[in-house]
Amino acid sequence: MAKVKIYVTLRESVLDPQGSAVQGSLVKMGYNEVQDIRIGKYLEVVIGDTERDLDSLVKEMCEKLLANTVIEDYRYEVEEAN
Repeated sequence: MAKVKIYVTLRESVLDPQGSAVQGSLVKMGYNEVQDIRIGKYLEVVIGDTERDLDSLVKEMCEKLLANTVIEDYRYEVEEAN
């Protein structure tokens, strides 16, 4: 079994209104050092034994459902599941 940690973020060219709102709130709270925030998604997927290539499987899942590849980028890390 493998645990796959998937990070999905908006592309740099895409506005992030949620990140801007959080950044503005932090500045209002006195955290003036905060210059920018980008909000994303973090997913953990445990994949059992499979005959398929794990990298191909994860890329397929990300590109078909987990990430909107028009406006989002993704990256992932694979580790052995307990």
